[in-house]
Amino acid sequence: MKYKNLIFDLDGTLWDPRATIIGIWNEVLTRRQLINRELKPEDMDQYMGLLAKDIVKDIIPGTSDSEVQDILSEIVSQENKVLRVQGGILYDGVEDTLKSLSNTHNLFIVSNCQDGYIESFLEYYQFNRLFTDFESHGRTQKPKAENIKLLMDRNHLSIENSVYIGDTQTDYDSATSNGLPFIFCKYGFGELTSEYDPSIIKFPDLKLYV
Repeated sequence: MKYKNLIFDLDGTLWDPRATIIGIWNEVLTRRQLINRELKPEDMDQYMGLLAKDIVKDIIPGTSDSEVQDILSEIVSQENKVLRVQGGILYDGVEDTLKSLSNTHNLFIVSNCQDGYIESFLEYYQFNRLFTDFESHGRTQKPKAENIKLLMDRNHLSIENSVYIGDTQTDYDSATSNGLPFIFCKYGFGELTSEYDPSIIKFPDLKLYV
């Protein structure tokens, strides 16, 4: 075993939630007359893994901070409720691979999502028993790099025995800023600025590197 502790990103790494959440964004933004056309799932690709407030500001330029918070409070509330009932799309092999890895590794999640989002994922798929701990931007208001450190400190994880697994440049930067090894999920939403190894093209391939 190369690593004992596996820390995962969520969107673009374990699942694809776009088809579920896009309807919520469209309903809220259309009712508020903030968009001229409905967003499509692929419109969200460039935003997956970013902070929700930054996504709103990019979709609706010129939106004030108070307006952003008002919009997000409505979107977040609906997302957490809907995801608990409808879920997202798990990538092929995620469930079996996680169940297998949980027998030999400690599993964690650190995501830039809102508070309640990871909980919705775990509840919908009944994965609570597979994961030791998790952290989110919504709960701490800290960037991903700081949340990784917070989770590692809280669980007394060593850099030598841990790895971060994600699909974006932010994931890579957040891992390396903590001195952590990184495994890149090429099937996800993001790209790295240069070729990177180790990379996986399907989730079960993770077993080759951990």
